[in-house]
Amino acid sequence: METVHVDLGERSYDIRIGQGLIDRAGAEIAPFLARPRVAIVTDETVAALHLDRLVGALKAAGIVATTHALPPGEATKAWPAFTETVEWLLEERIERRDVVIAFGGGVIGDLAGFAAAVLRRGIRFVQIPTSLLAQVDSSVGGKTGINAPQGKNLIGAFHQPSLVLADIDVLGTMTPRDFLAGYGEVVKYGLLGDDAFFSWLEENGPALAAGDAAKRIHAVRRSCEMKAEIVQRDETEQGDRALLNLGHTFCHALEAATGYSDRLLHGEGVSIGCALAFELSARLGLCAQEDPSRVRAHLSGMGMKTDLRDIPGDLPDADALLALMAQDKKVIDGQLRFILARGIGDAFVASDVPTDVTRAVMQDALDMRVVSD
Repeated sequence: METVHVDLGERSYDIRIGQGLIDRAGAEIAPFLARPRVAIVTDETVAALHLDRLVGALKAAGIVATTHALPPGEATKAWPAFTETVEWLLEERIERRDVVIAFGGGVIGDLAGFAAAVLRRGIRFVQIPTSLLAQVDSSVGGKTGINAPQGKNLIGAFHQPSLVLADIDVLGTMTPRDFLAGYGEVVKYGLLGDDAFFSWLEENGPALAAGDAAKRIHAVRRSCEMKAEIVQRDETEQGDRALLNLGHTFCHALEAATGYSDRLLHGEGVSIGCALAFELSARLGLCAQEDPSRVRAHLSGMGMKTDLRDIPGDLPDADALLALMAQDKKVIDGQLRFILARGIGDAFVASDVPTDVTRAVMQDALDMRVVSD
């Protein structure tokens, strides 16, 4: 087991990364409990695969668990399921000194964390992420929330977990598509701030995807280290933390355009968004023309989505996609900020991106869909 410490003063916590951590959950969580009782929020898919194991591990440590399973999928991360979850926690008489466990992927972690943030004005929660995307990104850093019809993650709160348990073993039950979607977030870390890590992924990505546990632990640990370093500098995204949104401005617009459906998973949107961000950077003369090609080569070599033409079904026109981008959380005084790059491993926040260049990038990507059809 490896540990990454997130140093935020009295809100500090550890991320434990390794194999068999669900079986150790009782011993790991017990020190945080005022009484031997927890509430687990999960989804139906994760419940069928892993919930009995988690409940059994807690029971072995003398901890009683009450559980609530929601439907899987991004559509769950909205007001109805959030309201249902908060009311269930109240019905279960979860108290301020109790602990909520978010047991699932990014949807469950965000929703359950937000519920913990607002319930009785804030109770503690533990993240046990079961997807690669959640282990390397959404479970770390304290961003919680739900989506709105107007855009993704527009309703939420910063609420740090008390502990994160990233059990690498559960990744073996993911579908190849879901795993690769999470890998999009792993690649993002190399692209935004560590070219050596990106080079490592180019060499080791196929073995990692094939199930090499040691390489998976390394990828999760390095991703968490990078996120922790940025969160420690900028917990509430006043500056540097925006770097973690590389590819996300495009991604969130595409997710909204596809109705937060399984047409486009979040990590797939990140993958496409990173490719588009590097294309935009190259057109602005910020990075070498070879960089977007190198990014696409690795993503496509891993079997990932890299272009708008990889998204099934219809998409709105370029102007409509730009309008969706304008709802992004990174908009300040009506001006959209992009995360661009001077090269692989050298991302920065830009707020003066010409709209006509952005529109041209989107239009060309849409035109490629027509050609491919």
